[in-house]
Amino acid sequence: MEKQTQIGMSGKWALPFLGVACAVGVGSIYYNQPLLVVMGHSLHQGEREMGFVAVATQVGYACGIMSFVPMGDIVDRRKLMMRMYALVSVALLIAAVAQNLATAIVASVLIGLMASVTHIALPMAPELVPHERRGHAIGTVMTGLLLGVLLARTFAGWVSGVAGWRSVFILAAVMNAAFVPLLYKVMPRMEPLQKLSYKQTMRSLLTLFRDEPLLREAGVIGGLTFAAFSCFWTTLTFVLAKHYGMGPGVAGTFGVVGAAGATVAPFAGRLADRHGARYVVTVAGAIMTVCYAWIWLCERFHVGTVLHMVCLVLGVLALDLGMQMMQVGNQTRIFGLGESARSRLNTLYMTMYFVGGALGSALASLAWARWEWNGVCGLEICLIAAAGFFHATGYSRRHPHKGPSIPAGQLEVA
Repeated sequence: MEKQTQIGMSGKWALPFLGVACAVGVGSIYYNQPLLVVMGHSLHQGEREMGFVAVATQVGYACGIMSFVPMGDIVDRRKLMMRMYALVSVALLIAAVAQNLATAIVASVLIGLMASVTHIALPMAPELVPHERRGHAIGTVMTGLLLGVLLARTFAGWVSGVAGWRSVFILAAVMNAAFVPLLYKVMPRMEPLQKLSYKQTMRSLLTLFRDEPLLREAGVIGGLTFAAFSCFWTTLTFVLAKHYGMGPGVAGTFGVVGAAGATVAPFAGRLADRHGARYVVTVAGAIMTVCYAWIWLCERFHVGTVLHMVCLVLGVLALDLGMQMMQVGNQTRIFGLGESARSRLNTLYMTMYFVGGALGSALASLAWARWEWNGVCGLEICLIAAAGFFHATGYSRRHPHKGPSIPAGQLEVA
């Protein structure tokens, strides 16, 4: 089947197509972040309550990754992706018509569940290139994914300023629905890589998690850094609204700034191919640490509005660059552990990653309610410091990974 995949999706457009697929899917879970304030006004809820709408989306995403993404190893991936894009469209329409907080939270969970389709597409990237170009392939597709994450905020902020927040979710539903026939036309049938039942597949997740310390290390580091990243983006709209009277359009515009950082992904992939993925993770962690300290110091010194905006722009640019490098480095590491289990490896990694993001959003909402921006920045620095400590003392420092280590037969039993 792997040869069929390579033939059907070969050519210069294969990796960009997967990048667009990731962008369309993952963008669905980030539309609400710059809209939390205006949604709260419409639903008669405060900042603390609306922060949990963002949390609900990320919790749903983590649950979707754990429930649906492992199926990428055992079913026709094209058919699975088409169904999930259709269902995420329905969930977005429910969010568009929500009249109370409970409906918004339920819709957010459903959006997250179905938007996990992104991580059915992502593990296909290493299958399309030779082993020595794995990092570059992952970086190319990850560019699309991170652009989806960042530009979703921009799209939401600008559209809501013109047509209201509900129109954001309606347009997003249309985009996802349009992707269903596109997948049918462009993507070939993709039969399962292994003949396992769903129960066997889920049991094998325990085997992978138990036997692969490098996977656990990458998941913890990714989760902690994404928690810090989510702290910033969840509360940015609050600080802009309260301190400067700026609306969701401005908050969304910061996504355009961050999108420039997303273009580093192919470079990060090539760097991983040349110097090793651990080196990329180290550089990314250093960049992110400096960024969080920079953003906090700008607030502590109470600089003027214009200067503070300039400092935030520079911080966002470097922060997204660091986050992209971190993700490429970690996923290059885990995808080298076994070709026949990449969907499941990605399942475990991304579950830890988005559990971290959900915890970061929840803690950031609480920190904002009590200490506002200084509390959020302090939380970010603590989280990134914890990731740095785990990276410095982790398993891979003592036992560098030499190459694929998972026998195919091992994956069938727990």
